[in-house]
Amino acid sequence: MKFIAVIRQVPDGESRLKIEGGKVDLSGVTMILDQMDEWAVEEVIRLQEKHGGESVVVALGPERFEEAIRTALAMGIDRAIHLVAEGYTDPITQAELLAETLRAEAPTLVFTGGQQADWDSQALGAAIAEALGWPVVSWTTQIELEGETHAKARHDLDEGAEVVRVALPAVFTSQQGLNEPRYPTLPGIMKAKRKELKKVPVSASSKVTVLEQTIQERTRLNKLIDGKDPVAAAHELVKLLHEEAKVI
Repeated sequence: MKFIAVIRQVPDGESRLKIEGGKVDLSGVTMILDQMDEWAVEEVIRLQEKHGGESVVVALGPERFEEAIRTALAMGIDRAIHLVAEGYTDPITQAELLAETLRAEAPTLVFTGGQQADWDSQALGAAIAEALGWPVVSWTTQIELEGETHAKARHDLDEGAEVVRVALPAVFTSQQGLNEPRYPTLPGIMKAKRKELKKVPVSASSKVTVLEQTIQERTRLNKLIDGKDPVAAAHELVKLLHEEAKVI
């Protein structure tokens, strides 16, 4: 069996972004493995630990993606393939480029993040499945293999959840609750430096051109509530959150 996680590198949610020349400037920004991809990596490792075989990560992106790839290797992935492409590529273009490598690897299944943090998009997993001609199960919170031909998975719906059986190979996307990702250990980090990381330069021609980027900003109200009467303060806080902050 072979289990593949498709991963991406994204800005840390705590990083302060800025716009320069109509584009997001990532210089000086801390970049990390996308959290939803962490769940995908963890699940791939767990499937390998339970069923044997091989675990692989595949990433498509610029040279800086290597740091995120090394994180996945340090978590326990066996080897990695880095399709090196600079510049912006939309999810459909990425899926088409990834599909060739994924098809050649002939995995039992592919896992990726349910949503890409930087795009705020859920498109990649479905686009990969379409490019491969495989079924897809999105927002997966539980998976159980039934031999090498089928898998039973639980996934989230707007109204709740459902359990499905799907023929393999298939694509799955992760969701919170799927697992708790392990932290890379020092021995794991040292081993990751010796693991195979194959770099393959690719030429990407995106179907989407980014014309301008903006960052949403909100002004701080900076209101201080008198806390002498806790009950009155609580009522005032709820009122401000509802009427001014528009969060409840």
